[in-house]
Amino acid sequence: MKEGDLWYFPAGLPHSLQGLGPDGCEFILCFDDGKATEYNTLLVTDWFAHTPPDILAENFGVPAEVFSKIPLHQLYIFQGKLPGTLAADQAAVKGTMGPPPHPFTFSLGSSAPTRQTKGGEVRIADSSNFIVSKTIAAALVTLHPGGLREMHWHPNADEWQYWIKGKGRMTVFDSGPRAVTMDFNPGDIGYVKRSNGHYIKNVGDTDLQFLEVFRSSYFADVSLSDWVTHTPPAMVAQHLNVDEATIAKFPNNKPEVVPE
Repeated sequence: MKEGDLWYFPAGLPHSLQGLGPDGCEFILCFDDGKATEYNTLLVTDWFAHTPPDILAENFGVPAEVFSKIPLHQLYIFQGKLPGTLAADQAAVKGTMGPPPHPFTFSLGSSAPTRQTKGGEVRIADSSNFIVSKTIAAALVTLHPGGLREMHWHPNADEWQYWIKGKGRMTVFDSGPRAVTMDFNPGDIGYVKRSNGHYIKNVGDTDLQFLEVFRSSYFADVSLSDWVTHTPPAMVAQHLNVDEATIAKFPNNKPEVVPE
């Protein structure tokens, strides 16, 4: 795995993660269950420690003494040794049925942008291209200085955000009317309820990048400009008190990021 890559583990499937040299790795864990923690994660060390040695011996076909030094506390994140070659590990885990039909990894950061404009770009990963990802969809958004993630909302899921780099300002609008505007920096987390209108502006002098995550098999958003430009112009003009000639200049191609 490299920077910008994703992995997806369907619920209930065992897995392990190891940091490689020279400096390990840093990653974000996103769950489709908001109550998930390390305390309700099934850990092999925890299971071994709470199983009678004679049962372990019978299960694995070796003397019970073999398990006399197993850790009696769970190992969740711990310091281990660097693994060998990737080929050796792949050979060790190879099963009789071969690899799974769809990979559990996806190179989001190095994939072709789904949408690219002068203002920035958007890359999307969901079950349409990352086939195994059935309960989580994501978008990696990059805004150049001054760029705007257009006014929009998501009709199918709440949005959880992780802000990776740069400085951004988000305004979220709800009925009432109720609205809130906040600044975000690297390492911050944002949250937008489903169907709440919002936009994000790069207010820094470097690229802004953040990850949008959704509990859904597919990514979906509704562009405000796309809506009003595909509504009869006379009706829009009456609502906004703007003449139809001006409305005709609005973006009508769902730009995602502006300027185009």
